[in-house]
Amino acid sequence: MELCVPPHPCVIRTNCSSSSNLLNPSPRVLLSTTHRPLVSISRRNMQKCSSASSTIKALDSPMDTVTDRIGSVKRVTNETNVVVELNLDGVGSPDSTTGIPFLDHMLDQLASHGLFDVHVKAVGDTHIDDHHTNEDVGLAIGTALLNALGDRKGINRFGDFTAPLDEALVHVALDLSGRPHLSYDLQIPTERVGTYDTQLVEHFFQSMVNTSGMTLHIRQLAGKNSHHIIEATFKAFARALRQAIEYDPRRRGTVPSSKGVLSRS
Repeated sequence: MELCVPPHPCVIRTNCSSSSNLLNPSPRVLLSTTHRPLVSISRRNMQKCSSASSTIKALDSPMDTVTDRIGSVKRVTNETNVVVELNLDGVGSPDSTTGIPFLDHMLDQLASHGLFDVHVKAVGDTHIDDHHTNEDVGLAIGTALLNALGDRKGINRFGDFTAPLDEALVHVALDLSGRPHLSYDLQIPTERVGTYDTQLVEHFFQSMVNTSGMTLHIRQLAGKNSHHIIEATFKAFARALRQAIEYDPRRRGTVPSSKGVLSRS
């Protein structure tokens, strides 16, 4: 007997025509008599399987029952005016205008490689230098992340990624623990990339760590080019953060802590 197996694995048709139909091609598999025969599945069993699968999906997929995690922050001081909107469940949409071109480029890496929507508008006293704007953008993004995460139920919590960029290699590990801490070990060989003071890289991450309640470790494993080292850092951070904020289906919506709570305090 010739058996025709259609694309859907739960439907079985027998005695299919062997003639070719160019307008309606049907995938066909010829089975030799040595193969075990196909076993049909009853409608009742199929319904039971479907019901069980739906139950498991509901239990294991918190993303099926939650909306996008979005944090919006407006920070206004005598030195800067910063507006941030961060969507952790976005599509990688970048839209940052901070008055610091190199920082904009790095925030685009955060969006692209984390698959976050990162929208930042900042006006600051860059006629003095970039310090205050760089700091307040970091503080605002950290606060937006804190707000977007909420109670942190069901997330992986930990993230770890090593990103290469040509000769540069940077490792980032982080814990969304609620406890701010930064260990920073980059050896950036030049004082500036374009007009951007490379000391501000550490200051940006320290500011973000302080307001988000994140433990963050950054280590340079290789690298000679300042631009490559910094960009590899932002890419590794984006991927590690993406890993940490994603849902763990086995956790089933519980807080990833033996204490039962993850807080800023």
